[in-house]
Amino acid sequence: MNKNMRKIKIEKVTLNIGTGKDVKLLEKAVKLLGEITNSKPVKTYTNKRIPTWGLRPGLAIGCKVTLRKNRANELLKRLLDAIEFKLGERQFDQEGNLSFGIPEYIDIGKMKYIPEIGIMGLEVSVTLERPGFRIKKRKLLKRKIPKKHRITKEESIEFMKKEFNVELKGEEEWHIAIIKKFLNN
Repeated sequence: MNKNMRKIKIEKVTLNIGTGKDVKLLEKAVKLLGEITNSKPVKTYTNKRIPTWGLRPGLAIGCKVTLRKNRANELLKRLLDAIEFKLGERQFDQEGNLSFGIPEYIDIGKMKYIPEIGIMGLEVSVTLERPGFRIKKRKLLKRKIPKKHRITKEESIEFMKKEFNVELKGEEEWHIAIIKKFLNN
């Protein structure tokens, strides 16, 4: 197989804030994602009715924005800087994608505190792909990605270490960081 076909790249970076049914919080989240990315976020809506949570179909419960290509790479560097370029092994899935949270947006480089928004966190999801992954999305002759061409968890970890100088946190360090964060709040 051609070496160029094995090269991993970032397909997209998605930022997401879930707000529940609080309309004021949703407007703050939309403004925050707009400030971080210089793009217009879209609202996410519920599809199911869950009476115990007070949810009904069509209710706006969050917002998200997706960035691709160079903008995604530049933003990902800033977002990883907010978490000090440290990720846990649990943050990578079996398909090679990764997700992490940022508890406070003021940790992101070049972001200042915005009084009308207050303190708010967000979730980041990074989708990785190789050349040839288009076959699973195209309209005609859709196919599954062959097993030998899929991105494994180990390959995605190596990619993030090489391209973004990410350090992998061990399980003990991961638990200690969670306990420290819990005690500080």
